[in-house]
Parts: sequence; structure tokens; C-alpha cells
Amino acid sequence: MTGNRGVVYQGPGRVEVEDIAYPDFVLRDGPGVNPANVGREVPHGVILKVVATNICGSDQHMVRGRTTAPQGLVLGHEITGEVVERGPDVEFVQVGDLVSVPFNIACGRCVNCKARHTEICLNVNPDRPGSAYGYVDMGGWVGGQAQYALVPYADWNLLRFPDRDQALERIMDLTMLSDIFPTGYHGCVSAGVGVGSTVYVAGAGPVGLAAAASAQLLGAAVVIVGDLNEDRLAQARGFGCETVNVAEGDPGDQIEQLLGVPAVDCAVDAVGFEAHGTGDQAAKEAPASVLNTAMDVTKAGGAIGIPGLYVTGDPGAADEAAKVGSLSIRFGLGWSKSHAFFTGQCPVMKYHRELMAAILNDRVRIADAVNAVAIPLEDAPEGTSPSTRGPRASTCSTRTATWAPADRAANGSWARLADHRSPVVHRRAGLLPVISRDT
Repeated sequence: MTGNRGVVYQGPGRVEVEDIAYPDFVLRDGPGVNPANVGREVPHGVILKVVATNICGSDQHMVRGRTTAPQGLVLGHEITGEVVERGPDVEFVQVGDLVSVPFNIACGRCVNCKARHTEICLNVNPDRPGSAYGYVDMGGWVGGQAQYALVPYADWNLLRFPDRDQALERIMDLTMLSDIFPTGYHGCVSAGVGVGSTVYVAGAGPVGLAAAASAQLLGAAVVIVGDLNEDRLAQARGFGCETVNVAEGDPGDQIEQLLGVPAVDCAVDAVGFEAHGTGDQAAKEAPASVLNTAMDVTKAGGAIGIPGLYVTGDPGAADEAAKVGSLSIRFGLGWSKSHAFFTGQCPVMKYHRELMAAILNDRVRIADAVNAVAIPLEDAPEGTSPSTRGPRASTCSTRTATWAPADRAANGSWARLADHRSPVVHRRAGLLPVISRDT
């Protein structure tokens, strides 16, 4: 049988690349697998040879010990790959197809999936609505930071790239379709970003940078990105964004200096529950800070998109309330300004086909925007190490890496799918690296 290697969470601060089981069409018992899912048959699934898989900021929350993730969990929910086997119930996906995998696992049959709310599918996770690969409390589906991965409900979930050679030329961009690009785009769409909008994006990590690029794609007149990390802010300025360093004072005052008014039309929280304060409080963790700032700086009647992750269990939180997801939000301020709030995971399938077309027709260079780089799969522990992340900043995604078994030719093209050493592409902002295969 073909071997397999994957990135395994070993407890707070530690991940290792280990030999793991080659996937088959049954969900086996293991770390994080809900007992009701053990033995679940997957005749509707396919097995992928992974071409690219990212280290997400959400993975970093687990690695930092800020969730209840079990030791031994195989990480990774952002997957791009080649179909090498398919189950007997798969009708349309073919062996050899090169595909993007939405991080949301969805059945395509329940009332939520039929309403395009694939982020809260009712049939894949006995713990709660919604599921993802390699993530805490998401049903136990094995992660894709590996050489091979199982994808259930393949005909429904997979996005096939129409031209293999063209896709390999743009693989660094296309790998962002599994999560980060749709997530940033969803934050902007739900916030009501459109032609002529002024937008504040909190967080200049990869999700924030993806949101900023998405706002530009949607026609925003001015995109302002806020963060604590000057390297990340420089990355945002590099593709035309205005920036504010929230450690230097009130974001509203800085926005007024840029726009002439202290308010924007729309705001996006690309930070989440590990947020820090602003001004002289920037060194302290303040999980409600970004949400409160967003209400402060968004005009009356505006909307706030919240793709940043908030959790129901945070063992590393600074206070007891935050440990169960209870935050000191100034909801009365938002109510008085008639704000609309949009929370939850991004329903990737709602956007990924259109964003694929934007990439393939050269309407956006998302890998450049998020500063994508490449490292080998075996270097994944270094990719998740705090020493490679740079100064702690107010961002949702602190880094992303992609493992891919593709060789890059001398002319810069992705010439072929190679051996099974699974390179990684890693999205970085400032000091945050991106991972792909050594040539």
C-alpha cells in the first residue's frame, strides 16, 4: 500500500510530520473523531494526491493551545489535489482531475446545503452544524496537510480546474480558493463592499490581505488596513491600500486623517478572538477590541463582516468569560447605529467558481497580495513555529503554508506533478512565510 505523511498536532507549541495511514473510504477512529462518525462509509468520496495545502491562521490558534484540539490530530483544511482514486458512488469527478477542495465539508443534501449555507451542513459533524478537515470539534475528518487526503461527497464538494496546464501555471493563486480568498471575499460581500465604498479591514495577516484584495476587486474606492505589524502594513501598501498602525493611536482618528471623516462605509474583522488593544493597550490581548473598533469606525447603517474566528472554548484566554467565548462587546453602540453583523465560516462554494475565473483570467493576483512562498512538507514544523511568524500582530491568519508535490520548472511554470514529497505553499504577511516544494 502507498505510504502517507502528514502534519500532526502534538500539543501546545508542537507539530511533527509523521507517517500516517493512507486514506480509504471509511472514517476510522482517531483523535477528534466523533464516536458517531467512526466507521462511517464514504462511497461518495475520492482520494487526492495533495498538490497544495495551506497552514491557516486557524491552525495556528490550535498550535498555540488556544483551542481544545486533541493531541494526535492531523492538521489542514485547505487542500488542492489530483484525484487518484474514487468511490463507487462518484459519478462526475474523474481520476486525474485537478481540483480545489472547499474547507467546509458539506453533504449537498440537507436544508442548509440546498440554501447555499455549506458552512453549516447538518449531516457531516455530530458535534454541531458545519465541519472541516483536520480541525477541533469538526467531526474528526482527517486533515489535508499530508501527501494524500480523503474528500467525501466529491461530486458536490470539488471544484475542477478546467485546464490542467493553465491551472498548474497559476497553482500558487488557485490554492487560495480552498479558504483564504473566499473567506476574505465573503467578509467584504457580507459587509456590503461595492463600487465606491470606503472599507476598513482589521488585520493585515493573510485573511486581512485577501479581504483587502477582494475589496479592490469589488470596486472599493479606498481600502484601509489596520494592524500592529509594520511589515504586514507595508505588504498591504504594496498593492494600493492605505494603512493605519493601531498601536500608534485610535484607529478612528487615523482614518479621519486619511478620509477627512472618522468613519467608513464598511468594515471587515479579519482578526478574531486573539485580538489586541489599540494605542497604549496594544501589547495586551483584548478579544473584543476589533469588534468594538469596527462599530466605532463604521458609519450608521453600515455593515461589519466578521470572517475572523471566534470560539466557544479558549483555554488560553485572559479571563474566565473569554474562555467560553463571552466577550465585552459594546452591542448597544452597534444597535444605536443600526449596524448589521455577519458572522460564521465562509460558505466557500458560494464564491469559489467565480474567484477561480477571476484568477484564470488574470483579474487578481491573490498569491502576490498575501505574499505566498513555498517550503517542503517536512519543514512544516518550522512553518508553524512562532520564530517564523514575526511580531505578534492583530490578525486572523498569522501564516499559511501549502504543501504541494509539484516541481517548478526553470521557466517558472509548474511542469508536472512530481513524487510524493508534498511541497507546501505558505501564505505570509511581513515575516510570515509561505510553503512550497524545493526543486
